[in-house]
Amino acid sequence: MSRARRVIGQAVIVIAALAVIVLLAWPGIIAHVAPTATGNNILAGPSAAHLFGTDQLGRDVFSRTIYGARPVLIASLLGVVLATVAGVGIGLAAGTAPRWLNSVIMRVVDVLLAIPVLMIALILIATAGSGIRSIVIAIGVAFTPGFARIVEGSVRKLRSAEYVQAAKMFGSTPARTSVRHLLPNLLTEVVVLGTSAIGWAVLTATTLSFLGLGVQLPQPTGATDLAAGATNLATSWWLSVFPGLAITVTILAANFIGDYLLAAADPGGRPAARARPALHADRASAAVGWQACRGHRGRRHPGSRRSG
Repeated sequence: MSRARRVIGQAVIVIAALAVIVLLAWPGIIAHVAPTATGNNILAGPSAAHLFGTDQLGRDVFSRTIYGARPVLIASLLGVVLATVAGVGIGLAAGTAPRWLNSVIMRVVDVLLAIPVLMIALILIATAGSGIRSIVIAIGVAFTPGFARIVEGSVRKLRSAEYVQAAKMFGSTPARTSVRHLLPNLLTEVVVLGTSAIGWAVLTATTLSFLGLGVQLPQPTGATDLAAGATNLATSWWLSVFPGLAITVTILAANFIGDYLLAAADPGGRPAARARPALHADRASAAVGWQACRGHRGRRHPGSRRSG
């Protein structure tokens, strides 16, 4: 990785982290107007008083864009966390299970992967109702099969490593082997995977909100404001353009950070989660050799001769 790309990547990560913290905790630092406050200045274009203009009720579009990012970010982050935990658990269980059980689990995962993410989310929201909690559950359930499939493939390759075989030989249970030896070597891959999934989660959450299945008006979200401004796009373009740009920048930043972390964790192009097994393999080989030496301690080779 070049020095310029490394500096740019680190700067984007720092800026994105600060932006997420501010948007989640203190959006009033950036937006000084309440997002639901109406006024007489209706459908006014961008100006010094209203950077992104005003909507049909005289509400400040900039404030609504800033405050509207919070529910989308919360739903996306929590949904990805839920999918990561569930997917890693299913992948570890399937990767270390007997062949017949692995086939059953992964066939179910394949069926879920064949169904579009948006369709799964729509089915779940239609069952549980609209709202942030429903979007979190929908994203978590819809994204879990992808995590499970990737983790299961990595576990199947890692379980034949020497350090895993040595742990089994010393009596380690499957659960202990998964938590103690397999999971640490999957953390880098899981982090990169989760970061890349945030962009898709944001897209899914905004799509559901655009369809009216997320936060309901008058509470702001970028997608609901974008949908509300679609009817006035020809005359009041700022109603949809600025919320749309905010969503686009969020998705691009998440994808860029995911690609940067992948390149930083695995500069050689190999799966990032397999960068550390060499150290564990050396330790396991040394332990096996030490046990072998203990087993032969005090024994004399048949062909050897006792000296002096």
